[in-house]
Amino acid sequence: MQIKAIWNKLRTWVSEAWKAGKIQRNSRITYDVIWNLFLFFLLLAGIGIFFAAGAGAGYFASLVKDEPVRTYASITEDVNSYEETSSIYYADNVFYGNIKTDLYREDVKLDDISPYVIDGIIATEDDNFETHDGVVPKSILRAIMQEATNAENKTGGSTLTQQLVKNQILTNEVSFERKAKEIVLAMRLEKALSKDEILEAYLNIVPFGRNASGDNIAGIQTAAQGIFGVDSKGLTLPQAAFLAGLPQSPTAYSPYTNNGKLKEEAAMQPGLNRMKQVLNRMLEERYISEKEYEEAMSYDITKDFIESGASSKTKSGYLTTEVEQRAADIIAVQLAKADGHSEKELNKDNDLKNEYLDKASRAIRQNGYQIHTTINKEMYETQQKITKDYAYYQPDHWVEPEDEEAEPYSEPIQAGSIMIENSTGKILSFVGGRDYDKNQVNHATDTKRSNGSTMKPLLVYAPAMEEGVLQPGSPIADVRKSFSIPGQSKLYTPGNYAGNFHGLVTARKALEQSYNIPAIRAYRDILNLDPASKYVEKMGITSLTEGDHNNLSAALGGIAYGTTVEENVNAYTTFGNNGNFTDAYMIESIKTQDGKEIYKHKSESTKVFSPQTNYLMLDMMRGVFDSGTATYANSQLANKNVDWAGKTGTSQEYHDSWLVATNPNVTVGVWMGYDRPDSVNTAGMSYSHRSQLLWTQLVNSATKINPDLMAPSSSFKQPSGITSASYCAIDGGKPTDLCSQAGMVKTDLFNTKYAPTKADNSLISQNGSIILNPDFLKANELQGVSAEQLFPRNEKAQNLIGKTAAKTEDKVNTVTTSSGAPLPPTNVKKSDKKLTWTQSKTKDVKGYRILQKQGNKYVQIGFSDQSSYNLPDSDSSYQIKAVGKNDKESATITL
Repeated sequence: MQIKAIWNKLRTWVSEAWKAGKIQRNSRITYDVIWNLFLFFLLLAGIGIFFAAGAGAGYFASLVKDEPVRTYASITEDVNSYEETSSIYYADNVFYGNIKTDLYREDVKLDDISPYVIDGIIATEDDNFETHDGVVPKSILRAIMQEATNAENKTGGSTLTQQLVKNQILTNEVSFERKAKEIVLAMRLEKALSKDEILEAYLNIVPFGRNASGDNIAGIQTAAQGIFGVDSKGLTLPQAAFLAGLPQSPTAYSPYTNNGKLKEEAAMQPGLNRMKQVLNRMLEERYISEKEYEEAMSYDITKDFIESGASSKTKSGYLTTEVEQRAADIIAVQLAKADGHSEKELNKDNDLKNEYLDKASRAIRQNGYQIHTTINKEMYETQQKITKDYAYYQPDHWVEPEDEEAEPYSEPIQAGSIMIENSTGKILSFVGGRDYDKNQVNHATDTKRSNGSTMKPLLVYAPAMEEGVLQPGSPIADVRKSFSIPGQSKLYTPGNYAGNFHGLVTARKALEQSYNIPAIRAYRDILNLDPASKYVEKMGITSLTEGDHNNLSAALGGIAYGTTVEENVNAYTTFGNNGNFTDAYMIESIKTQDGKEIYKHKSESTKVFSPQTNYLMLDMMRGVFDSGTATYANSQLANKNVDWAGKTGTSQEYHDSWLVATNPNVTVGVWMGYDRPDSVNTAGMSYSHRSQLLWTQLVNSATKINPDLMAPSSSFKQPSGITSASYCAIDGGKPTDLCSQAGMVKTDLFNTKYAPTKADNSLISQNGSIILNPDFLKANELQGVSAEQLFPRNEKAQNLIGKTAAKTEDKVNTVTTSSGAPLPPTNVKKSDKKLTWTQSKTKDVKGYRILQKQGNKYVQIGFSDQSSYNLPDSDSSYQIKAVGKNDKESATITL
């Protein structure tokens, strides 16, 4: 009853309000307010859209402002310009062959393509192809929104026309500018070509992954032949659907690996799933019936894949790859300059450089250039065969992968070599590796490795002579020493190759035998002059870091990134060219198809060393061949009368082995090492002999081919300003009577400017005896060093000076090091499975630990209180150290 009463009252109130017009009046006011608010916000939205559209249009215009308006004829030509392969020539216009592109393509007409392929491509890549004008606005907006929101699954917004423009006219750069240009050009292309012409061009240029040879392929005909072994016209529905799915991600969906092998089942699954997606789209777009769909979905496409075939890569792969890279570098600069960019600007901006390298690579594939090189055909082909067939390589080594689950694998040692003409910089021949089919890394031009002791002439001895700091006969102490490193508390204590020391030796002797301590001492004396930048970088070595400029170990090749064989040999051509550096090059000229020369190399020389310094350095390096570390190479040369001068080199832990040498015409260098650095000091033939013999075989073969070039009858000519002078081989001054009595007077060549003029002051007379001058010892940091250590091979000097040296030097024969450790044994030798030594000069020594290298460690195998020890074998590496009664150990001698 109450509810009914309330209802009656409400109805009465509404009726009276209606009759009075209150409801109508209030409703009208509310309506007016809401309508006005709607109009206001609609106006604001319209203004916002207007300004947004204007800003967007302005931004779009700014992106395409530099894109020229292309004529229909030019845009058609660009789209239809498929590859027109460039050709390579050896020196003297000898044809080598066409550049083998990494992308293989065979053109085909649209009528010769299976309709299934056409339908599948349109259904999956561009379902609006027949109706759009080059772009689909909603797809572009969707792509923009996905980009703005950083969506995970981006669907893209490119039509087939846009993809064609990107592949044939623009680059693969990912940027709004490139996308804007792509849109403009796609709309213009739609006006220049018919839909069939666009579709035909697209199907002929789009990438399809790899074929059964492992080659990258493009174009539907090449794909059909390379994957299924049929023509594009005869493709079945499943085959067509599989191929139509490849362009979205060619490498991932390809059934083949880069060596032409069929992928494992799991790796092949993405491509099979993609085929099913294509079939789904074809069904949705009604290109196929339900029956066709079901049959294709149940078909095992894997049985149609053809078996792996031989690779179609060029036979001389190293040469082809290197010429393409160098030609691209040259053409990229030309293209950039044509667009108003300088070479300096190109080198500072990696993105800009990569853009023009991309354009240059495309030009090489499409423009049919004639690329003329400096490579001598017969020398190059002969040296490839010698390197491949060489019988004295170190054995393969086993590599432990970083992935603990992966199996260890065997890796062969590699070799790299290059031959450069000194005066011009022409690269006459090179060896990139042992077998291009197995390893595509060019070990002559691309691999950076420590150049070991071949750095000594470049960074130490020649610069020191140029600065007047030393001469070939300058005495340098080869005794154990620790060097302080600026900014570090840890001392640097280098050793020599055999682990022993040789006392006072000349710079000439130190270079010939590749002693390390003298090189470090000499380098330290000129380090403040920054010889790395003043000399080494002027000789074309580009890989030095800021730290390398101040690092003492750089004198021994201990630089951060190492150097390539090309740059190391290139630097040595300076010595063969009278101290002038001429940068090496391989591309002589580039011509268009009609013979117009668009590039011609011009050699330029830079003076690095004076003729006097250069000749003295050559004369010192002659000794490396005559009596030093390269005597084996000298013994194997077919022509014994050639004036060779050079240097061997070994990096730390025996990871790299080098020989670089120059004669008056050419410089030749050889490197050996494992790609995954490991010791090359293996059993059997020594690592140094292995690299020297390969060097000799390469030189001998080139000499047979061109004896006038490789075996010049003339030697390096001695310039004026060189004199022969006698000196005291203790401190390097003019000989004195005391020096003569000690048997230390020697004669050598000097730059006349730096020949000794002051009397040697290393010896003084005291109470009728000859002793070492304390000032000399202090100046050369030789306090505590005995006469026996300074003159190990001069008994006369030992006996004469040694009798009183102890008195002067606080009984050096009984001292220990500053840490209390004993002095090491001296004259350590290994012969016929026996280790012998001269006992330590420290009295309180209880014996000597003998250690053998086992794997990567040295393990103690014995202890002796005598001066000899019988070894288990003579091939291993051993260490010996003295042990004091306080159990402290001396410095280690390794041999």
